[in-house]
Amino acid sequence: MALTDIRTRSGYLFLAVMLGHVILISAQVNVRSGVPVLEAVVFGVFAEVQRASSAVVSGVRHGWDGYVALRQVHGENEQLKRELADARVLLQEQRALADRSRGFERLLELRDRSSLQTAAAEIIGSGATPDFRTMTIDKGTSDGLRPDMAVIAPAGVVGRVITPSVRAAKVQLLIDRNAAAGAIIERSRAQGVVIGAGDELLRMEYVSEAADVAVGDVVMTSGIDGIFPKGFVIGRVETLEKMGPAYKRILIKPAVDFRSLEEVLVVLTPTPGHDAAAGGAQ
Repeated sequence: MALTDIRTRSGYLFLAVMLGHVILISAQVNVRSGVPVLEAVVFGVFAEVQRASSAVVSGVRHGWDGYVALRQVHGENEQLKRELADARVLLQEQRALADRSRGFERLLELRDRSSLQTAAAEIIGSGATPDFRTMTIDKGTSDGLRPDMAVIAPAGVVGRVITPSVRAAKVQLLIDRNAAAGAIIERSRAQGVVIGAGDELLRMEYVSEAADVAVGDVVMTSGIDGIFPKGFVIGRVETLEKMGPAYKRILIKPAVDFRSLEEVLVVLTPTPGHDAAAGGAQ
């Protein structure tokens, strides 16, 4: 066993000595460029190591730059989304303001056309049941409102004030089943009474058998009820049925779209009929 170990160690020593001689010779032998072989080999090895390290670092740097750029683009996209959302909200607000301005312009035109004293009001609520068609406006007794004052819109008749408070008032719409207004056919001057019929329609009753009424006729207020001033549009005749010489049913489509109302005018000037009734009561 000892002899084998001695031979093995001798072999390793011999290899070490031979490697040393090679290194010494390489250090002394020059390549064509004049650089020692050993130095050229060592430089080549380290150069490849540096090349690999540089590639790894460059890859990591590019990856990080790409990540940072992606994060920046993501942040810019989020900012653009927020700005776009803000712009859309602003556009909607401007459209709503423009619509509201047009509504007030129509009210002003209506007020200028008539000789009546009026008060502009905004709708702040509506009735909860279809059987009682009412709405609430933001003007009340402090603004001069009283019961039975007519409420109108640029399109036509809306209803009448029934319950005013100090700063608000409840308005009975003309399409309410308990509402009524004196009416006249604009073309033929046939008279009757318009009553709420439900389903956003009106019914004209108490029309003479000899009256001339046709589909499409414009129906106006007659002023005989003492509430609504004469000459305001109520609607148009939509359905007409007769039984013999008498009119069985006259349905009227209101001129006002009650579902889209936002602003109205309250007529503060009493009608002649209302003045007469007030004088008689005194």
